Amino acid sequence: MPPANPSDASSHATSPTLVGRVQANEAAAWQRLVDLYGPLIYSWAGRGGLADEDAADVMQEVFAAVAKAIRRFDPAARGRFRGWLWTITRNKIRDHHRRLVDEPEGRGGDTALRELSELPDQWDDDASDATRHEVRALYHRAVEIIRKDFEPNTWQAFWFSVVEEQSTDEIARQLGLSANSVRQAKSRVLRRLRAELGEGDSPGSTK
Repeated sequence: MPPANPSDASSHATSPTLVGRVQANEAAAWQRLVDLYGPLIYSWAGRGGLADEDAADVMQEVFAAVAKAIRRFDPAARGRFRGWLWTITRNKIRDHHRRLVDEPEGRGGDTALRELSELPDQWDDDASDATRHEVRALYHRAVEIIRKDFEPNTWQAFWFSVVEEQSTDEIARQLGLSANSVRQAKSRVLRRLRAELGEGDSPGSTK
């Protein structure tokens, strides 16, 4: 079998992040951002005590806020995009609960106040089993999104190495590649995955 293809669309270390492409108004980048992070925001809203319909409304509010602020997002200053997104989502969830408390009927007031106080100020990937599950789900969505950008050999080398945790030598034998080609293929996909997320998370999160 031929070696991993060096011309894979995602092989360049300088590949811009998804956030960078959204900031540059690249066609389809915004929809990709919504597809990737929409389920995460919806899950956060649900865990913040919102019913399905309210969670959907908050998700729309979050993306509206992101659209207005995305050009000001600077990963060097703000860190992970996911942390920045959590801050916006948390604020929108809090706004929703405050509206409930302020309603004349006081609909769900006590519950809303309790849930409002329980929302963490900072997003922590390791805070709970639920957050770890959400992060894994995010990585799986990102992996599926970028998969089509790679030649089969490149993708298989990455998958066998990172997801199935096979040894480099074993993968090389299976795919008819050199050990160096396997390592290069893995590196290309991981760079692309991190660029898609705009983060430097552990590749183990793809499991």
